[in-house]
Amino acid sequence: VAMAATRLMRAVRVFEFGGPEVLKLQSDVLVPVPKEDQVLIKVHACGVNPVETYIRSGTYARKPALPYTPGSDVAGVIESVGQHVTAFKKGDRVFTLETLSGGYAEYAVAAANRVFPLPDKLDFRQGAAIGVPYFTAYRALFQKGCAKAGESVLVHGASGGVGLAACQIARACGLKVLGTAGTEEGMNVILRNGAHQAFNHRDPNYTERIKACTGPGGVDIIIEMLSNVNLDADLQLLSRAGRVMVVGCRGRVEINPRDTMSKESSIIGVSLFLATEEERRECATALLDGIEAGWLKPVVGLEYPLEKVAKAHEDIICSSGARGKMVLLL
Repeated sequence: VAMAATRLMRAVRVFEFGGPEVLKLQSDVLVPVPKEDQVLIKVHACGVNPVETYIRSGTYARKPALPYTPGSDVAGVIESVGQHVTAFKKGDRVFTLETLSGGYAEYAVAAANRVFPLPDKLDFRQGAAIGVPYFTAYRALFQKGCAKAGESVLVHGASGGVGLAACQIARACGLKVLGTAGTEEGMNVILRNGAHQAFNHRDPNYTERIKACTGPGGVDIIIEMLSNVNLDADLQLLSRAGRVMVVGCRGRVEINPRDTMSKESSIIGVSLFLATEEERRECATALLDGIEAGWLKPVVGLEYPLEKVAKAHEDIICSSGARGKMVLLL
């Protein structure tokens, strides 16, 4: 990404992998310049995703070259466009799935084909909550999970960004939606956003309650945000040919593979980074239709100024119970 020689901005920079303290806010970072197929966005809000904490810690499979600026899901206004870009012009409200220069910054460059118009009915905070969560949820449900109307889906950790996206999408597409959360407030948020029933995963008997709800048939699909804790129990909840979609994991887990044999069930990993261009376009089309139809309504949770980015990274991993999508405000 080329840099403008004269303009400076505030941006978070990571010079070494490690804990939240390696996130350094600097005020003398050069504003990037878009190349021919890119756009420059004046960032109003940027989503914070758990994956960004794994990348920052150096434990994730994909490691960016140091130093780098984290962040992919930004919403804002087009500042300038590259010479080959015709879909956008200066002043357009947009959101993006992926930045090239990093989203925890006042300005960010993105490829024009990763940028989408942000309708007036959504504010910038909501725009910053669409990218990774909704694309991941759609990919998990349909591109990898082959969900069909009439099937049942259990969303584990449904009150976070991906979880609420999965609830809204699944409900709009005719699935029976069950969700889990760790607080009363989280359960209420789930029920307001598409779930037919909510369960508290801190209740020691919650899996029995889910079984009582689904009956002997079990649940067809599980969207799993914390597979290192739940995977073994998930396999007991599945229907015949049911599938667990592994969206999130924070460690190892022990399972008995025989549990997959008895129902011919599947454990399928989900990575948005591996989506093809065609798959991304399919996601985008479905989600933009959802905004238009009114069922795609991002729930914004905790908000932080850029100065508090280290606190945001701490809270997204350690806080007890999510309530929507965490965003940085600029």
